[in-house]
Order: sequence, then C-alpha cells, then structure tokens
Amino acid sequence: MHTYPSYVAPSGRAITEFVHRNPFAVVISSTEGAPLATHTPIVFPPGTEPGETLVGTRLWGHVGRANEHWKLFAERPEVLLVFSSSHAYVSPSSYEFTPAVPTLDYATVHLTGRVTVLEDPEANLAVVEQTVQQFEGHRREPWDPTDSKDVFRKILNGVVSFTIDIETESAMFKLSQDMPSDVHARVQQDLRTGDHRHPDVADLMDEVGVTALEDSRE
Repeated sequence: MHTYPSYVAPSGRAITEFVHRNPFAVVISSTEGAPLATHTPIVFPPGTEPGETLVGTRLWGHVGRANEHWKLFAERPEVLLVFSSSHAYVSPSSYEFTPAVPTLDYATVHLTGRVTVLEDPEANLAVVEQTVQQFEGHRREPWDPTDSKDVFRKILNGVVSFTIDIETESAMFKLSQDMPSDVHARVQQDLRTGDHRHPDVADLMDEVGVTALEDSRE
C-alpha cells in the first residue's frame, strides 16, 4: 500500500488497537488471474494482547466451507489482510476558507502473512467461539453463548478456520491532521452531527490530533 508521510499512524500501538477494534477484514490471495478476495472476521487468539506491532503475531479467521477460497491457501499461503474504518466524506463547507477541495478521511491497515488451515474440529470450534467473544466484547452487555455451544458444534462442518502468521504491516490514518486545529475540530463535528455521520472516524481523529503548523488567514 502506498502511504503518505502526512498520514502515518500515531504509533504502532494505534495500528494494533485499530485491528483489534475492527475485527473484519478482506482476505486477498493472488492467483494466475485476478486476485481472490473474501470479507470475513479476523480476530486475536485468546490471551493475545495488542502490542506495538502485529508482525510476529498470529491471528485467527474462518470462512464458510462453500467458499472455495480456502482451498487456495495450501497452494498460495501468502495472503493480504485489509482492515478499514468507514470512508468519511469531508466537505469544504467545514473549512470556512476558499479556494478549497473536498476529500475523504479514513484509516486502514494492511497486513501480510502466511495462512494455515486448521483441520482439528476442536481448533475449528475455538476459532468460532473466539470470534463471537471478541465481537461481543465490544458490547456493554455481552451475550453469553454457553447455551448455544451445541449449535456451534452442529455448524462446524460448514466452517473452515485458519491461522495467519503476520509478516508485514502498513497503515494509513488520513484524518485531517494536516489541517489547523479549528478546521480539524469543525470536520470532526460534522462527522459526528452532520448529514453524513462517521463517528468511528471522528473518534480516530481524537487519537491522531493535529500535526499541522497553525497558520493565519486574513
């Protein structure tokens, strides 16, 4: 992924936290023709805490067995994972200066790694259960799946789980940080309360802050 010096992640920790908070990715494999892509949950194994880098970390994922993408993993184990925020249109009406041009604010993390299919049924179950737990962990009152474990086991034949050992990471956090603080604040407010709301991007703007030198406009 091409990245710009003005839009780097504020820290390695910010990258790992972003992946943890956005556990849904596009898994992309190369082929002799067009690349093959699948949108699917990608989660951290139990006990894995986000650190300063994801390089060297193992992640878990699963797809439906009917999706034959997984059959490519043995032949082409190198995959690309793409995690993204929503894409937030930034209107020049928030700038209060002219001339100006609109843009899009967003954050994205690209990871590459080697994928391995899990053949053991218990390992398959562990991935499914951990996926539920990570998503439920973002809710104020998580759902308890204990009474549904038998249902989980019944659907396992239709699920293929896998691990991805991460080898590289890159990120773009394009969040109006190159704008003066007053403009940054107005953009953020518009993304919270305007006609097209993107609260996830607005929250990320808090984390990144402003890196532009303040300027004066007559």
